[in-house]
Amino acid sequence: MGFNLGGNQNAGGGLLGGLGKMGCGLVGCGGLLLIVLIIGGWMMSAYNDMIPARNNVEKAWSDVESQYQRRADLMKQLVATVKGVKDAEIQGYTQVIEQRANATKTTIDASQLNEEQLAEFQRNQDELSSAFNKLMVSVEAYPNFQFPENFRELQAQIEGTENRINKARTDFNGVATEYNTLIEKFPRNILAGMFGFQRKPTFKAQAGADQAPDISFD
Repeated sequence: MGFNLGGNQNAGGGLLGGLGKMGCGLVGCGGLLLIVLIIGGWMMSAYNDMIPARNNVEKAWSDVESQYQRRADLMKQLVATVKGVKDAEIQGYTQVIEQRANATKTTIDASQLNEEQLAEFQRNQDELSSAFNKLMVSVEAYPNFQFPENFRELQAQIEGTENRINKARTDFNGVATEYNTLIEKFPRNILAGMFGFQRKPTFKAQAGADQAPDISFD
């Protein structure tokens, strides 16, 4: 009696072929899953890097605003002492009051800070500085006049605040530049665009700041 193994061989060959194809499919799916996990892990890491960088910019901006507000408050106190002087015709304190109002009315959401907003903020602050400097020139025209005791103290505090402002601006520019560099590098810039991470502006020197001042006593 003979045995026909041909059918079994065909069946075995078909089974092995099917397993081979299934194995290739599993390998392909495994590779695809690995790629997805790698990309997903990178996206999570990149996103988590951008969050603290953006928060640092917003904190640094809060520090800038705080120092400018401190200066404005000190100027308000100093102007009040000048207004109280009746024996000297000191000019300029009304301009300081007006410019201070302009400088302090500008409120900026740090998360939405852009070039136009920063330019307006800086322009208002520069105009306040200019008005205050003119007031001080008028004050110095009365060197022998006895101002209230706290006048010179307030003046010294304002000068000290100017140094704090310069440091706060420098710190802001530093963290803003780091943040901008982070979100603009490829391929992170693609992810930044997807999630709304926008470039932050930085403070710029005043026009003509690199030139020696033209001092006139006319």
